[in-house]
Amino acid sequence: MEIQRDYYKERIAEEERVRSIYHDLKNHLLVMESRQNTAETRQMAQALRSQIADYEDYVHTGNEFLDIILKDKAAKARERKIDFSALVDFKGMDFLEPLDISTIFGNAIDNAMEASEQLPEEDRLVTVKAERVRDMLLITVENSTPPGIPSTGGTTKCDHFVHGFGIPNIKKAVEKYDGQCSFRPNDGTYLLKILIPIP
Repeated sequence: MEIQRDYYKERIAEEERVRSIYHDLKNHLLVMESRQNTAETRQMAQALRSQIADYEDYVHTGNEFLDIILKDKAAKARERKIDFSALVDFKGMDFLEPLDISTIFGNAIDNAMEASEQLPEEDRLVTVKAERVRDMLLITVENSTPPGIPSTGGTTKCDHFVHGFGIPNIKKAVEKYDGQCSFRPNDGTYLLKILIPIP
């Protein structure tokens, strides 16, 4: 747990550094394109834009720790040809410990991507949402899925010793805050719904 905490601290510091560079770089590109409108400068600008493209779609949740997790999962989803979207407002949710945020979102998204990845590329979809609804934090993770996915617990992986802890770990983290979660398959989709009271 200490190693994981240190890892995320380093990632947050690195994200801050890159965001700072990205902020200035956008301005530099504008100057480069407007003053030296040659084929060479346009090509340089295009190359630089492609290198920072990932940061255009950076998810700002209101929680730096969750920003890192979602950015990491979005990159993995792109590698696996999964259409990934996140609409998350996590401002004021500092009562959740970082490792519990990692357990809930990390396992939920990993499970969703694993199920979605079994489909053809054009059908792969994972959607993550989180917001305050009155005095509750509502988190949903929905994914497209092939038929026959179990609705609770267990694993579709061969190594049951290593895998299959995702759902129980999510439940444990949610129950720590007197929350509850439900898992519901529904005609080609699978929905994880979490409700946590906000203190």
